[in-house]
Amino acid sequence: MTHIAVLGSTNMDLVAFVEKAPQRGETVTGREFRTIPGGKGANQAVAAARAGATVSMIGAVGNDSFGARLRSTLEHSGVETDHLRTTEGSSGTAHIVVDDHGGNAIVVIPGANGTVDHLVPGDEGLIATADALLLQLEIPLAAVLAGAQAARAHGVRTILTPAPAQPLLPELLAATDLLLPNEHEAAALTGRTDPRSAALALLERVPQVVVTLGAEGSLYATRDAEPVTVPAPRVTALDTTGAGDTFAGTLAVAITEGRPMPEALAWAAAAASLSVQRAGASESMPYRPEIEARYTS
Repeated sequence: MTHIAVLGSTNMDLVAFVEKAPQRGETVTGREFRTIPGGKGANQAVAAARAGATVSMIGAVGNDSFGARLRSTLEHSGVETDHLRTTEGSSGTAHIVVDDHGGNAIVVIPGANGTVDHLVPGDEGLIATADALLLQLEIPLAAVLAGAQAARAHGVRTILTPAPAQPLLPELLAATDLLLPNEHEAAALTGRTDPRSAALALLERVPQVVVTLGAEGSLYATRDAEPVTVPAPRVTALDTTGAGDTFAGTLAVAITEGRPMPEALAWAAAAASLSVQRAGASESMPYRPEIEARYTS
């Protein structure tokens, strides 16, 4: 069983389900409200654990009721939380509106995640024991950089999801093995709206790129071969929240297990296709037997 470390955010998702998302200045009536544990870091950790890896989470929650539930949810999914700090104040929250087409709009308030601006004693040692380190951008960049550089120093593969999209430090890209943007993030990073063109531009900064394309699958690009598009299963989406994190966590498992990249991408796409048919982020993520069944069907 492979070991994956995740350095990132934990949020409580406050989700409103509506027929149509409100425009600026508009009020609409929703049909349901739910509080669902999430955060890009925690989501990727849950996805990887359910896909069959040993997973350790590095991050922070507040000393509020949300924090206790976030920790419990991670542990229930098999994620080790000894390096998940508890800080004074509020846990991170994400305020999400999901429409009837499965689309979403999100406002993230960092809370305790904002305190994760450096590694604390023990974090580097944990990273050094992992087969891969998953990173995102919902905690301060200083900690993301420190984590990536610690991984590089110990020969640990780094997989970075550049979300929310923002300019990336050259030092961070230099310590990144696989960059995993969606097509919008790839465009924001390069100024190129065509995913293939964006991926090729990103290869000037990192050795491997996977651009996720939603229902169209993913595009894999590396410096020594032509880009390859791997399709995703056709499904009707109920809620796309957390689909990218499901893909990232599952892909990390597939890669560290030694699957060839096209197969790893197809396996991750199978997991993401299951998650979008269910409501919520972490709650929607499939377990390994479900992924295997969808992948082989």
